[in-house]
Amino acid sequence: MENVSWNKTDNALVLSLRGHIDSANAAAVEAEIARIREENPADSIVIDCAELEYISSAGLRVLLRLKKAAADMHVENVSAEIYEIFEMTGFTEMMEIRKAYRTLNVEGCEVIGQGANGKVYRIDPDTIVKVYYNPDSLPEIQRERELARAAFVLGIPTAIPYDVVRIESGGYGSVFELLNAKSLAQLIAGGMSVDEAAGISVELLRQIHATVVKPGTMPDMKEVALGWADFLKDYLPAEQHQKLHELVSAVPADDHMLHGDYHLKNVMLQNGETLLIDMDTLCHGHPIFELASMFNAYCGYSELDHSISRSFLGISHELAVEFWKKSLSLYLGTDDEAACRAVEEKACVIGYTRIMRRRIRRDGFSTEEGRREIENCAAHLAELLGKVDTLLF
Repeated sequence: MENVSWNKTDNALVLSLRGHIDSANAAAVEAEIARIREENPADSIVIDCAELEYISSAGLRVLLRLKKAAADMHVENVSAEIYEIFEMTGFTEMMEIRKAYRTLNVEGCEVIGQGANGKVYRIDPDTIVKVYYNPDSLPEIQRERELARAAFVLGIPTAIPYDVVRIESGGYGSVFELLNAKSLAQLIAGGMSVDEAAGISVELLRQIHATVVKPGTMPDMKEVALGWADFLKDYLPAEQHQKLHELVSAVPADDHMLHGDYHLKNVMLQNGETLLIDMDTLCHGHPIFELASMFNAYCGYSELDHSISRSFLGISHELAVEFWKKSLSLYLGTDDEAACRAVEEKACVIGYTRIMRRRIRRDGFSTEEGRREIENCAAHLAELLGKVDTLLF
């Protein structure tokens, strides 16, 4: 039948609908689907609407009856026009319906940001797209959109993604409108002073850290950090690991927001307005965890290879370290170098724990570079755990 075709994959029966399905042919379409299902039993059903041009109420009733007969069913590749029909009739609340995604090519586009889960490209003067490393990232995209909306409602100036696209080279991305926005990294590279950029960054950081989040809406960073510490149990001397675990465990519960990946490329300026991007790492907890992440971004990751600062942040290692120290001083509200160093050491406990775990998990023992980084972190932790008695400040 010209309106229905099928194929089977991973025990899912994919039924492709095409053309118009209305009162004139709905009965025949339903009979054909029943025949295909009987001859090709499957645990789940996928309705592919990539070539569906129109569906009437008679066609919708076919899908509704099919959903009642096959609980594990979803509809995908739905055009904007067809999706509007599903939405108006309440079908989006009764079953999973996925829109079709336009395809985007980011080859040759400027990389303006990079985080743990993806890269941010500028695709034209008005638009950026965050491309996720994970090729099956739709759940991650949905989660980041929810986190960004939650932050926006709480008053954090952030860009909200307005579209999801397929990336031509593979995977998915979130599209944002950021008219002529530039990251602080770009502005520093273009001549903005470290003092001015650090002032902008710290002002936004304080706003984030002053924001209280509802329990359960964001991950607890303390629990994440405890996981990092516990991972190192087999890689640190017993007394060091015990001290590390005790330090993290002693950090009190805190429901204030953290960004989780706060650095120069995730803070944008647009017509004088500061905007935060890359929201998939939003969490809550004590600010020491944020400072640890910042130390890694500016100093820790590039400690043994200074070229990483240039490739990751777009500035020299020396400038990144200067920015970190200025930011820490502004955040703490003091120029006392000893006071700043004391807090930096607390952040370093978490920072080197994270780097060491990260390198080990990436099969770091198998390369000379990896072993050197692991040994460097272990040496720092041995020194720090001998003199840091609390992570609080």
